[in-house]
Amino acid sequence: MKILGIAPDVWISSAALIEDGQVVAAAPEERFNRQKMSSVFPDHAIEYCLRQSGCSLGDVDRIAVAWNPGVHIRSASSRYTRMLRWRGEYLINVPGALMKHMGKPQIDGIEEIVRMSGQENHIVFVNHHLAHAASSFFMSPFEDAAILTVDGRGEDETCMWGNGHNNQIDKLQAVRVPHSLGLMYGTFTEFLGFRPDSDEWKVMALAAYGEEDTRYYNVVQELVHCLDDGRFELDLSYFAYYLFDKQPTMYTSKLQELLGPPRLPGQALDQRHFDIACALQRVYEETVSHMLSYLHAATGNPRLAMAGGSAMNSVYNGKIIETTPFEEVFIPSCPDDSGVSVGAALYAYHCVLGGQDRYIQEHNNWGPSYSRDQIDETLRQYKIRAERHNDIARIAATLLSEGKLIGWYQGAMEFGQRALGNRSILADPRDVSSKDLINSAVKYRESFRPFAPSILEEHASEYFEYPVGDTVNFMEKVYPVRSDKRDVIPAVVHVDGTGRLHTVSQRTNPRFYDLISCFGDLTGVPVVLNTSFNLNGEPMVCSPTDAIRTFYSCGLDALVLDEYLVYK
Repeated sequence: MKILGIAPDVWISSAALIEDGQVVAAAPEERFNRQKMSSVFPDHAIEYCLRQSGCSLGDVDRIAVAWNPGVHIRSASSRYTRMLRWRGEYLINVPGALMKHMGKPQIDGIEEIVRMSGQENHIVFVNHHLAHAASSFFMSPFEDAAILTVDGRGEDETCMWGNGHNNQIDKLQAVRVPHSLGLMYGTFTEFLGFRPDSDEWKVMALAAYGEEDTRYYNVVQELVHCLDDGRFELDLSYFAYYLFDKQPTMYTSKLQELLGPPRLPGQALDQRHFDIACALQRVYEETVSHMLSYLHAATGNPRLAMAGGSAMNSVYNGKIIETTPFEEVFIPSCPDDSGVSVGAALYAYHCVLGGQDRYIQEHNNWGPSYSRDQIDETLRQYKIRAERHNDIARIAATLLSEGKLIGWYQGAMEFGQRALGNRSILADPRDVSSKDLINSAVKYRESFRPFAPSILEEHASEYFEYPVGDTVNFMEKVYPVRSDKRDVIPAVVHVDGTGRLHTVSQRTNPRFYDLISCFGDLTGVPVVLNTSFNLNGEPMVCSPTDAIRTFYSCGLDALVLDEYLVYK
């Protein structure tokens, strides 16, 4: 059974294909059209998925879309359904008109059959938050789990509580627009001079520089009112994000009166900005903990599957077990909108078609890969001299130990916003200057943003304080670096003594494991600094051509393409 999942018209559009419940291929459109956070229809990503599966669109059993238009047209008025501009509108006009007669208070999913050129395709429209929920629960190792999704907004929901069991997801309750924790975070992102719906992780990093006990915490806390039923409400007089066509900013003048003037883009950061970011992060954490405590009480389940764009907040993710009753937590590699293509396909497979086979996510290497012959041909095409080494992991580890910055390109491209050892920029974590060097000469980004440590999984507890038995395969959680190791790996330790942990398994990524192991043999430190292989403002590299162009456009010292080594 083949199901094509599509996430069109979201912050990062994407496509995914699953066969009998197993993820075969998935990629965001941005990697092909080279436009960061592209939201255009994922034509290239669909073509890749179909090609990878060796099928055509006519061979697909279902097409699952991670947005449900039924929610928007169920109460359609005569203003939209009385007349047509052209007959092609029958495709949306007739369902919209009939929706009024269904009498259902809530549309969980709708399905339609589209016939084109003699082919019949069944299209399933899945509620956005159900797609988020499926992207986590159906890839978790849990047969049953409580589920929480948190993001800016779906059709008319911003958070959803659920209960997952076997191949079903039961929705418990939701927070509805305009009350949104994700859009509140985005509002403060804009207030602090960054781009909302893109730069929230900058604010998360900035929060570590702030002081917790300031007046800003008290006033930000007053903007969110936690309710007895686990939900929350915002004081909407401070926010304008739900008035997109009327307001130039996501905040009102009242927020400026409360916090002072907003920071202009490019303006120097000062302690007030740090403290506001710190207050926001703390209130966010307290609000999600409130929701999770209610969810645990409602389900009695010690296992949690969490997704949604707000689940990219790795700082809080590392505190969930400490601050809530949950004992086990699974967050996928792609909890944001790019991952709902996978979620929609899994939801259709399990909840619509009753499929039983589970996919437990251990990696996210679902993107394009290129053969050694293809890489060799690319190097010849650009007349680039390269050395081929059978022991490339040791060669690269030696270069890292000598202070070189390396572009590391191996195997299939990762699906998600974080590089996990296939499309990575690597450096020596022992050299405190590595962070500033990459920020200034390679990534061209703000100096306060930290880089992640990738560590052999069997050594993780020697360097980090985290719950016994936890796995951090996707850089999804931040944990404290042990005090006696902070001076050993200073380039990957944030100002608050933490690191966004990435544990590396020999089973799931043998070549990256070998590189870190070799680096450990040479230096005694089984850790490397790892960040995504891209320049600021560009998506992660996909093809060998992307890698070569990026390499020659920045301050990297060497490029490793499969077994080939390229020097400048």
